[in-house]
Amino acid sequence: MPPAAAEPRVLVVDDEENVAFLISSALRLSGYETLVATTGIQAVEDVGRFAPHVIVLDVMLPDIDGFEVLRRIRSGGSQAPVLFVTARGATTDRVRGLTSGGDDYIVKPFELEELVARVQVAVRRSGVGERSSRLAVGDLSMDLDSHRVWRGEVEAHLTATEFTLLRVLMANAGRVVTREQILDSVWQYDFNGESSIIESFIRNLRKKVDATEPKLIHTVRGVGYTVREP
Repeated sequence: MPPAAAEPRVLVVDDEENVAFLISSALRLSGYETLVATTGIQAVEDVGRFAPHVIVLDVMLPDIDGFEVLRRIRSGGSQAPVLFVTARGATTDRVRGLTSGGDDYIVKPFELEELVARVQVAVRRSGVGERSSRLAVGDLSMDLDSHRVWRGEVEAHLTATEFTLLRVLMANAGRVVTREQILDSVWQYDFNGESSIIESFIRNLRKKVDATEPKLIHTVRGVGYTVREP
């Protein structure tokens, strides 16, 4: 979602490059500014430089663990909400994460959509970067809270997947979203199907929200799709 003011900043701390890439990509597509740190020490330094509004923090890091990272950034004065992301799902680990000052705890493997939603909650609770619940491109509008979409005065009835795909495109209005980014954001990182599924859903969206002029959904051949006014 596009921010009402400056984009809230999220620091993603994970030493698994593919996981860090997927998380940061999903957050960027949802309108957040992101920075990736792959070690605990780097994360502590980046908190001072980047001043994140939310921190997505892996527990198992190659130098110091996430609990120690949290202790150091709190002692350094940062009160940014911390969402622990880890493969350690034991109750004792969850309790330790929350009682040590963490604000949320999510266990791998997880759905990117859920993680983004939890970051959104953390942003709202922190009171920074308040974001509009509506997106609009031309006469196409979307209400994120009620999951409703209109083209002009006519409401379009979308499936959950169609809504998510359109949200990704509208949140990046004017920018080209690649097929890979769409697959990661809409169907999640464990989706192994062909990218041709995207064309099928784009056709459905065009029938439901882009049947009138001017056309807003555009194909960028060989790259992906974009929503923009002509």
